[in-house]
Amino acid sequence: MPTVFVVGSSNVDYSVMVDRFPDPGATVLGTGFSQTVGGKGANQAAAAHRAGAEVVFVTKVGADAQGEMIIQRLREAGLAPNWILRDPIHESGVALILVERTGRNQIAVAPGGNQALTAQDVRHALSHMQHGDLLLVQLEVPLATAQAALQMGKARGATTILNPAPAQALSDEVLRLVDVLIPNETEATALTDCTDVEAAARALFARGVSTVIVTLGEQGALLCERAGIHRISAYPVHAVDTTGAGDAFCGALACGLAEGWTLERSMEFANAAGALTTMKPGALDALPTREEILRLQRSRP
Repeated sequence: MPTVFVVGSSNVDYSVMVDRFPDPGATVLGTGFSQTVGGKGANQAAAAHRAGAEVVFVTKVGADAQGEMIIQRLREAGLAPNWILRDPIHESGVALILVERTGRNQIAVAPGGNQALTAQDVRHALSHMQHGDLLLVQLEVPLATAQAALQMGKARGATTILNPAPAQALSDEVLRLVDVLIPNETEATALTDCTDVEAAARALFARGVSTVIVTLGEQGALLCERAGIHRISAYPVHAVDTTGAGDAFCGALACGLAEGWTLERSMEFANAAGALTTMKPGALDALPTREEILRLQRSRP
């Protein structure tokens, strides 16, 4: 089975549960607090591993206590620390997360060592990639680093997947390196200035992306490819925290593609993984196992 290479961020997440988000200048009292390991790269790597894929995770943390915590937690999650690099200058990345009672969240990230992950770091790590492997990248690392990873993935015959989060301007040169682009609705419209999600997906496809998948939360996901556009429905669940749901989708989708499944089947699998993640607080700790995903799929006719 092909290996899923994930290049991305790892953070310590500090989450506060609140009844409502504060207005500007206001303070609200929290109803709970948790400290966990997250970051889009770490979440997606762990999600792919729990879904059944063999994963290599490339990231950079600081030489601090938070870095030690990240390494230990990722090791417990089944990810080998071979390419978890240490930076002697920058602190480890941290994320401050507010989770509202309906499960919605607001997140601010101080990237720390994630911004010190270089193109040279990535090229060295991806030199082990083989034809047919998959590469999954996000944008919580420098854009130049993400672009270098995509270039190397293409050169080595990998299927390249980009989750353009957080959204930022992307050149056609970058987009042409992407086989599967996975923005959420907000990111898709921000990347294109289109207010309609289908129009945004078509616009991204027209710029050279082979396949565009827009995640739509409780509305499922939209697939745009040469054959046209269609939607994959979501799994109805009671959400308590949406943090990490998109990451679960990306990791599970990469796993499905590594299995050799079609895009549609991989999206069904990924939708189930995302739905299950919303049923527990946190991100890394909420990611479902392969059996949990398959069980939810079997429960729906």
